[in-house]
Amino acid sequence: MSPLINSILATRAGYGLTILRIVVGIIFAAHGSQKLFGWFGGYGLAGTAQWMESIGLAPGTLMALLSGGTEFFAGLALIIGLLARPAALGLTILSLVAIFSVHIHNGLFMANNGYEFALALLGGSLAVLLEGAGKLSADRAIAN
Repeated sequence: MSPLINSILATRAGYGLTILRIVVGIIFAAHGSQKLFGWFGGYGLAGTAQWMESIGLAPGTLMALLSGGTEFFAGLALIIGLLARPAALGLTILSLVAIFSVHIHNGLFMANNGYEFALALLGGSLAVLLEGAGKLSADRAIAN
């Protein structure tokens, strides 16, 4: 296996990171399904696109597809631990955009639509990005 691929798939993390990865993956996949499909009380692609346009992220449909697709598919990748580092990189960028374009001016706390939840998800994504997918992952099975 090439050194680049091995460095992407390798993990030195244990079971704790596996749990964190799965929980963060579930949350992101659920949020993405709200944006893309309207599941779990979401607005679907059209509603999300309209909201994206209203906050200045244009074109709305493209932004909704990019954010919803990243959340959904990278979330699924985290759940199974396949290409977890690239997925976590996408989710890290997405979390930073959410924090600075939507939440930062509301302060920290969720009660005011602040950035605390996005910050927690950012922390989970960064942990996976740095440490890898953990012991119970497709990445580890492939790398070994």
